[in-house]
Amino acid sequence: MEGLYSFNSMVQKILIMILFFTSSINLISALEKTSIEFIRTSCGLTTYPTLCFNSLSTRAGAIQTSPKLLAQTALSVTLDTTTTTSSSIVKLSQVHGLSPLEISAMKDCIELLSDSVYELKQSLEEMHRPGSKDFRFVMSDIQTWVSSAMTDEDTCSEGFANDKKMKGVVRGKIVNVVHLTSNALALINNYASVHGFTAFTYFPFTKGCRKHAQDIGNVILSFNPKMGNVGPFKVIYEVYLEWKWPHVP
Repeated sequence: MEGLYSFNSMVQKILIMILFFTSSINLISALEKTSIEFIRTSCGLTTYPTLCFNSLSTRAGAIQTSPKLLAQTALSVTLDTTTTTSSSIVKLSQVHGLSPLEISAMKDCIELLSDSVYELKQSLEEMHRPGSKDFRFVMSDIQTWVSSAMTDEDTCSEGFANDKKMKGVVRGKIVNVVHLTSNALALINNYASVHGFTAFTYFPFTKGCRKHAQDIGNVILSFNPKMGNVGPFKVIYEVYLEWKWPHVP
């Protein structure tokens, strides 16, 4: 009798374990499905939604339904791809038989991709910073860096204007990076809009002056390391407040 009781108790425990694991699997499946739908909907805001979804859906578990994690992951994927593409261009530049003009254009392209990698790294570091009251400045720096990275990438193949064959080869390697960067920027802008901010709507400079403002901010930072880990736009804005520069519409 005691043996039968022990057997029944063991069966009950096994059934409970099976129900627990089944429920857990169903819950995980439901959460993953929700995350995938979130990614699909968010990618609909980008210029290249299919590429966006394909590059991010495999990371649905990490992204969940967080606009910030989605933007961070998009940046991370873009950075990894840009780094790999940059290495590919370096190898291509070492091929024998290139003309002096092709070699020069390759060097320019490699430098531009190196700048892009740096800018994407800076953006990703900013995205991982803990939240602060200066969210709008952080986002402005991120948006500017990613936008600059996309410009650098898109400019990479321009040096081959007179060499259609080589331009096609280089462009073929670059285009995926440009599209990923474009998507990342769209998702970053969407994340900013969740917090009530849009790209560059609050900063007292015209759009054409923003890259110069970023450069000036970086120079100020280079001479004032004690200012801490802040972005160039935050520095420029502090100078603006200190000297009360006139507002430029």
